[in-house]
Amino acid sequence: MQERIERAVDLVGRAASWLALVIVVVMATNVVLRYLFSYGSVWAQELEWHLLAPLILFGIPYALLKGEHVRVDVLFAKFSPRNQLRVEVVSQVLGILISAAFVWLSFQYVQQSYVIMEGSADPGGLPYRWVLKALIPAGFALLALQSLATLLGVFAKLRTLRGAP
Repeated sequence: MQERIERAVDLVGRAASWLALVIVVVMATNVVLRYLFSYGSVWAQELEWHLLAPLILFGIPYALLKGEHVRVDVLFAKFSPRNQLRVEVVSQVLGILISAAFVWLSFQYVQQSYVIMEGSADPGGLPYRWVLKALIPAGFALLALQSLATLLGVFAKLRTLRGAP
C-alpha cells in the first residue's frame, strides 16, 4: 500500500512541477506585455495564481515524499534514531488529522462555489472558480495519503529497530 501511494504522489508531483515552468512563462509574458506594450489582461493575471494553487497543493505531498519538507533539523538531529521516529509518528498522525479536517471542511466551500458556478468577480476574469477550489480537498487528500505512507514507513523502521520480523 505504501509503495502504491508513493508512486501516485510521485506521478502527481512530477506532473505538477511542470506548472512552475508555465507560471514563469505566463508571468514573464505578462510583465513584457504590461511594461513594453502597456497591455494587461485580468485573465492572464488570474491565470498566474490559478496555476500556483495546484503547484502548491500537489507540491506539498511531493515534498513530503522526497523528504524536502520543512522540519526543525537543529533539534531533530540531536534526537536518537528511535526518538526521531517517534517525532515522525506524531508529525504524520497530526498531518493526517489536519489534512482530513481540511478535506472535510472544504467540501461545503467547493459545493457552494459549484452551485453558483462561481467565476471571477472581475470583468474579463477566468470562469469556473469552483474547479480551482476543488483542488483544495484533492490536494489535502493527497497530503493525507502521503502522510499515511510516510507513517507506514516509520512503523516499518520502528519494527526493524526493535528487531521484530
